[in-house]
Amino acid sequence: MAQRADSLTASLDTLRDERRVKALNELAGAYVDSDPVQAFGFAREALNLASEIGDARGKAAAYNNLGVLYKGQGALDKSLDYYLTALKIYDSLQYTLGIATLKNNMATIYSLKKDHPQAMKYLEESHKLFTELKDERHIAGSLNNLGILYADIDMDDKAMQYFLDASALSDKLGIANGDPFTNVGNLYFGQGNYQRAVEFYEKALTIARDKNDRNSMLKGAINLGVTYTRARQPKPAKLYLDEGLALCNDLQAYADLPAIYKAMAANEANLNNHKAAYEMQLRYDDAREKIYSEESSRNIAQMEMVIEFQEKEQQLAALKAQSEIDRLELRATTLFIVVITIIGLGLIGGLNFYYINKKKSLKARKALAKTLAGNK
Repeated sequence: MAQRADSLTASLDTLRDERRVKALNELAGAYVDSDPVQAFGFAREALNLASEIGDARGKAAAYNNLGVLYKGQGALDKSLDYYLTALKIYDSLQYTLGIATLKNNMATIYSLKKDHPQAMKYLEESHKLFTELKDERHIAGSLNNLGILYADIDMDDKAMQYFLDASALSDKLGIANGDPFTNVGNLYFGQGNYQRAVEFYEKALTIARDKNDRNSMLKGAINLGVTYTRARQPKPAKLYLDEGLALCNDLQAYADLPAIYKAMAANEANLNNHKAAYEMQLRYDDAREKIYSEESSRNIAQMEMVIEFQEKEQQLAALKAQSEIDRLELRATTLFIVVITIIGLGLIGGLNFYYINKKKSLKARKALAKTLAGNK
């Protein structure tokens, strides 16, 4: 991804029209997580250029990118507005893949807003379109998303079936996808069936290890450590929790520390190591307080970023408005010059006409006078 972004950036100055719009939209997507402000700049430039040259698909892609950016900063209503705008364009183009993708994105917004009926509506519509397109990679993703939504509304049996279908389709496509296994494990954990939860968590962790996906390895180790702790099996619990703690520190994923320390405290209590349990509880409290403080700072930073996005949009709108004013003023000036020129030419023409007529009249009077003198 980084190499692709570098390549696009290097070639950007040589690209024109639709190719430039496409590159700008790809750059916006590449920088969404690492540098949202820069991503916003690329998305706005793509939108402006697409609007100028009439590139409807590029314009819709830019609106979608802006929706993703605002979602990332927690501005869900603003994000939804951009998604809806993009969806209307794709609808007018009858671009099915774009419509399906937008409906899936909109479903995530409604899920975050806890509007489950709307989330279900858009997810099912999206899934139907992916199915009609026979886009199995997207179908696998939408099956997993439907499972998550059904789990959120406590329809575990239906959720389970969607997760298993997503896993089976991923296997068919040769895609190593641990997410459905993790989600099935979560269902069993919620039901108190720790043995089955461990079975699916271990499948997910094996996939993560094979892919060297360290973030997923961290989540898997925590899930297994917590599950073995609940099942009162302290030896494997300690093994996985220690692994999770090491990965957490290596990855600087400090947001996961409270869950690890809390499970370690419970595991030590299961072993009747009350002093160690107390020490882990203190670590849990400290980590939780730090995360709370950092989360508050992060929320403030996200609000500031949203404000910065909006200020940039206002600046661009002001520049566009000023450009329109300048264009109208230039047009008015040009029109004024044309009118003055026409009036000037009219006056010159009138004077020429008057002079010619006067000359003709004088010549005629002289001829008449000469004729009369000859008659005498």
